[in-house]
Amino acid sequence: MAIDDLLDEHEQSERVQQWLRNNGAGLIGGILLGLAAIGGWKWWEQHGEQKRLDAATQYQAAMDAIEAKDAKATDQVKALAQGGQNIYHTLASLELAKSQVDANQRDAAIATLKAVKSDDPAIAEVVNLRLARLLIDAKQADAALKLVANATSPAAIEVRGDAQFALGKLEQARQDYTQALTKLDVASPQRRLLELKLTEAGGTPAKPEAKS
Repeated sequence: MAIDDLLDEHEQSERVQQWLRNNGAGLIGGILLGLAAIGGWKWWEQHGEQKRLDAATQYQAAMDAIEAKDAKATDQVKALAQGGQNIYHTLASLELAKSQVDANQRDAAIATLKAVKSDDPAIAEVVNLRLARLLIDAKQADAALKLVANATSPAAIEVRGDAQFALGKLEQARQDYTQALTKLDVASPQRRLLELKLTEAGGTPAKPEAKS
């Protein structure tokens, strides 16, 4: 039989009290630490939520400034990147660049897009395509070509062809336009423009196969 089984209730009570006297401070400390950790986590959650709300508010203010063509719009967009790149900064930058292009501020739009860094491949491609088109227009086709060197989507391959064409590399341009066409649906509205580009580069668009 175990020793504890031989103790009467009084002796067991004494042992419990003695254990509490010996270990009570540590036990209470552990409880307090646990409560502090829970409180800290709740504070961190609330702090994170507040930061998200602040960012959303800043984003809306930046969008309002862009729409109003406010001179402070650029600074407000830049402020969104404080603490690191985020989706608010990316979206606002794309809208700001569009506004700058509409206002014939191409170089400013290039600077805006160059400041965008995204780990999302889909978003990065959108940014790179818009930037590449502006770089081609600014006679910087070499820089544009680097952005779309590994292009796989029809739009990106087309832009790569545009860069090649701007550099006078007509054979490469024809290859890119032809490749882009193979990736487009026959009914795509973009197809006609691509065919014109291919023809201008000295190529001959293939006739789509008739469906039986």
